[in-house]
Amino acid sequence: MYKEIIEKIKPELDKTLEFFLKELAKIRTGQASPALVEDVIVDAFSEKMALKQLAAITCPQRRHIVIQPWDTSYLEPIEKALQKSHIGISPVVDKDIIRINLPPLTQEFRQTLLKVLAEKAEGTKKTIRHWREEAWNEIQDKTRKGEIREDDKFKGKDELQKVIDEYAKNIDELVERKTNEIQID
Repeated sequence: MYKEIIEKIKPELDKTLEFFLKELAKIRTGQASPALVEDVIVDAFSEKMALKQLAAITCPQRRHIVIQPWDTSYLEPIEKALQKSHIGISPVVDKDIIRINLPPLTQEFRQTLLKVLAEKAEGTKKTIRHWREEAWNEIQDKTRKGEIREDDKFKGKDELQKVIDEYAKNIDELVERKTNEIQID
């Protein structure tokens, strides 16, 4: 019975981890990535859209992003949106494309990125702890109702903790990898 409860929260834990991965992709490193800019919101003709809906985004070189709008009328709104974004980049319009050259990261900016990374990791772990709490409360509730035996309750607690520890380990590994990317340029 407790196994069903644990299995029930796994999709939520997977979603949490998936969201964390998407958030990690948005954190700038020395390497250019479309994920840095693709979700920047552009106000184009009184409509707000993600940049990825308005243009092709490529990274032909290590520190270079090229944005090619589907329509040249999007150039100016895209440029403005990129300038307003908190990514710390300077877009350059070159005929019908926008080029972004990523400068090397300063030590100060690296420290800021590491703080952002730590905050996102802690937020993700907090969500995972919430799901652990949900499952544990359900196990205890079913034990009180007599649907789960007392010794199965403790087996369930141990099993639940193993699952949570595995997700936490995944998060720690992802953080370590991203930290290395930020520190190595």
